[in-house]
Amino acid sequence: MSDIIHLLPDNIANQIAAGEVIQRPASVVKELIENAVDSGATKIELHIKGAGKTSIQVIDDGKGMSEMDAQMSFERHATSKLKTADDLFSLQTKGFRGEALASIAAIAHVTMETIEEKATVGTKIEIAGSKITSKEPCTRLKGTSITVKNLFFNVPARRNFLKSENVETKHIVEEFNRIALTHPEINFVFSHDGNIINSIESANQRKRIVDLFGRKFNEKLVPIEEETDIVNIYGFVGKPEFSRKTRGEQYFFVNNRYFKSRYLHHAVSKAYENLLSSSQYPSYFIYLEVPPKSLDVNIHPTKTEVKFENEKFIYQILLSTIKLALGKFNIAPSLDFEREAQFDLTEADRKRPINEPTIEVNPYFNPFEDSKPHSSKTFSRPGNSSIIRGLRPLQPNREEWENFYKITEEGEHSKNQELEFDENQSFNTQKIQVHKRYLLTQIKSGLLLIHINRANERILYDELSQNFMLNPISSQQMLFPYEYEFQNTQKLEWDNNKDMLKRLGFEWQWNKKTLVLSSIPSILNIEAIPECLDDILEKITQQEIDKGEIVHELILSLSSSATRNSSKKLTEEEMNYLIERLFQSEQHQYSPSGKRIMNTITIDNLNKFLL
Repeated sequence: MSDIIHLLPDNIANQIAAGEVIQRPASVVKELIENAVDSGATKIELHIKGAGKTSIQVIDDGKGMSEMDAQMSFERHATSKLKTADDLFSLQTKGFRGEALASIAAIAHVTMETIEEKATVGTKIEIAGSKITSKEPCTRLKGTSITVKNLFFNVPARRNFLKSENVETKHIVEEFNRIALTHPEINFVFSHDGNIINSIESANQRKRIVDLFGRKFNEKLVPIEEETDIVNIYGFVGKPEFSRKTRGEQYFFVNNRYFKSRYLHHAVSKAYENLLSSSQYPSYFIYLEVPPKSLDVNIHPTKTEVKFENEKFIYQILLSTIKLALGKFNIAPSLDFEREAQFDLTEADRKRPINEPTIEVNPYFNPFEDSKPHSSKTFSRPGNSSIIRGLRPLQPNREEWENFYKITEEGEHSKNQELEFDENQSFNTQKIQVHKRYLLTQIKSGLLLIHINRANERILYDELSQNFMLNPISSQQMLFPYEYEFQNTQKLEWDNNKDMLKRLGFEWQWNKKTLVLSSIPSILNIEAIPECLDDILEKITQQEIDKGEIVHELILSLSSSATRNSSKKLTEEEMNYLIERLFQSEQHQYSPSGKRIMNTITIDNLNKFLL
């Protein structure tokens, strides 16, 4: 029997390794920027084309490499950061496995230009599919430039599994943000298809967050800080009133490395207990510092999962730190929440003698008597000859008590007459609007209750969905343009979806990062613009949403904003029209966001109310 076990060729082994390390263009961005950070760079530039599928270029002003180091960096398991196994437990740098560049070179066309600080000539290397196709001297400024083109050119199956350009760009933006947040001392430039997305100067931690996510974030942040023998914690958490309906800016970092942890996320959520509902999510930027020996970052190829030696203690410390910060900045409820300021006494009040209060009443008042009572009437309490302080005894009058019961019975009878419903009346004729929010109408089984806003939302959503692709929504020009400041990434997503947004009825110009709206959808009230924009941005910045879904989400945002808080007094004709249009919908039971529109109150339910 012949031997069947053999060593894989290097190109196949590198492609297998690439499958673990390089999952999408964002993985390339992560590895290249992390290497640039480790090179000691003070400025890093990221330029991508075609969401990274066409080209990814990272330029740094770090220390550069010699000709031999440049060539060796593309070999598997080649690293400058490990010499012994013990070094794994004292790592302070980013990449260290020595697989990143080799994996990238195995599935793309790579060009590297690098030069050391004091050298006059640098090195240029071109590689395709793990093979060096060119190596020659070059001249450039200090540092390194790596360009990756045609990603997955020799692995078409992997390329076919990539998402749309919008989705892949969002992943790249997320990787960029994670590294930029951990290194506020570094200047970053990020462009996509020639357009500058971010250009941020070195700054402190708070300023870096504001530069990445917009000026409005400055008022949303509460600082946290705690130093212990186990862990040092610092960073920022969001104020509860600025929470979001979807998970947004939630970041954990340990020793300047981004990581994910459901366990520690639970500690953050618990700190907001009784401050947020289950459908709200706070923002947080939390940085942990632990001894390198108490941390294992080598448990996952992308190094986004880590193991802590003292995870349970870190959980409790993090929980108490956030609670303390929220309380310190008067976010959480005060401990003596029952204290009333009006009960505080001055020094003069404390010395004043306390007098028992007296009650002054009119003992002759009778609501069931037309004329004033006679002063001679008294009422003696049976079995008690004493007189209540401030009251004179009265004598009950039998005629007045009989009159009281007579009036009460007549009142109850008249009320019953008013509340009677005729079961033979038509569904289309008898309707009542309750507090401008609900419609109440009689049906054979009892009463039908309809939520007016949700009914309008369903009607409008169906109409927009049916006509959107054929007929754009009409616009209304604004007398005064409306301005709304965007984050850099939000501006990118808005431009990515500009064709659909224009069909929705929006017209705008840009003033740097500020959206200047000149026209809005005709169905939208001016007061609803901020909420509508917030909702649209929240939808289009979700990472795993494709173009087919984005149309549904945008129409849902618009119909929801246009009908929210639109309650008014309806005429009978408007009530009839609302119900008629609602029941034409196949989904008339639920709103587009999944909330119940109507419910039936049966006769049995009504009977139980009066038991």
